[in-house]
Parts: sequence; C-alpha cells; structure tokens
Amino acid sequence: MIRVVVADDQPLVRMGLRTLIETEDGVQLAGEAADGREALALIRSTKPDVVFLDIRMPLMDGLEVLRRVSADPACADVRVVMLTTFDLDEYVFEALRTGASGFLVKDSDPADLLRAVHVVADGGSLLSPSVTRRVIDRFASGASARPVPHLDRLTEREREIMRHVASGASNDEIAAVLVISPATVRTHVSRAMVKLGARDRAQLVVFAVQSGLT
Repeated sequence: MIRVVVADDQPLVRMGLRTLIETEDGVQLAGEAADGREALALIRSTKPDVVFLDIRMPLMDGLEVLRRVSADPACADVRVVMLTTFDLDEYVFEALRTGASGFLVKDSDPADLLRAVHVVADGGSLLSPSVTRRVIDRFASGASARPVPHLDRLTEREREIMRHVASGASNDEIAAVLVISPATVRTHVSRAMVKLGARDRAQLVVFAVQSGLT
C-alpha cells in the first residue's frame, strides 16, 4: 500500500487529489494539510511514501518544508513531488536541487497524477523528457556554474550520458544515439547517481546544469 500526503492551501486541489487517490487500488491517503507547518508535522508523524507538496503555501512555503524533510534522516524514504501552477514556477529548479523527486502542474491529467504516485514510490523521478527540457530552458541560463563534489569520479562515458540526460533525452533516445542498449544507459545513469550522491534522476539533471556539463 502506497501512503500519500496531500499538502495544498486550495481546498479544491486537495479534494481533487483526495478523490483521485481514493479511487486507485493500492494507494491510500495518509492525510491532508492546508499550510506548510501542518504539512511538515503531518509528514514527520506519518512518514508517507509520497507527498504532493504545493510550492506556495501560508505559514511555511513548500520549499522550506522540502528542505526540512530532506534534511531529516527519519524522512529519508519520503518522496516529494512539488505542485506548481501551469507556468513554470521560478522555484522549481531550486526544488529539484533541494531533493524533490519531480513536479507536476496542478491541472495535470488524472492519469499523470496517479502515474506519478507509482513512479516516485518505486524510486523513480518524475522528470519526463519534455518536462526536463522546459526546466533546463527556463532555468539553466540563469544558473551559474558551480563545483559539483566528486564530478571527477565520473568516467567519460558517464559524463556523456549525463549530458544527454540533462538535455531531456530518455534512456531509449540516449541508447539510440550512442548505439548501446537502454539497459547499459540505465547502468551508467545509476553509477553516475551513486558517485555524485544524487538522490534521483532529477538531481542528476540539476548537477549537470550546475557543473556546466550542459
């Protein structure tokens, strides 16, 4: 059973997500929160598998909640998906850097929202190629290059694949370009994540941007 917390200050958004979660087999609503402080307390007390967390909330914004959850060893297994408005929020890149497993716009298709629950709970990150490209286009130009610890540990092939990941390419697309198997791509991505201490593919993209690999 995948346990989900929904944190958003808009009652209609919470109601929509609650209704959606209650209709999905194998998924259970662990609780709702209408502001950041309530969300943080709820996450710490219930330790859900997945959190839908609004970026902008009263009392404590979603980014601060995310920072505290990411820094709490007791919440190491909690996966956070940020909720944002239709236009890319200026805080999305920071959210990914801080440890979010991805983000969704609030008017996403219900099927995408449910898919997000399963993907993130399974340890994946919710950064589809199209979403990755939008993030990079919007934020990379304003993100100054900064050293990424242990970047020198990567092999040249891992750096190459990391650049492709950061460009928004899927594993299948990378495999086609490099003429290798998707399984080999996944292996290189996993090794790069371990070497850099990236929590997921989303953070790997952020590291690529910050280090100037893109």
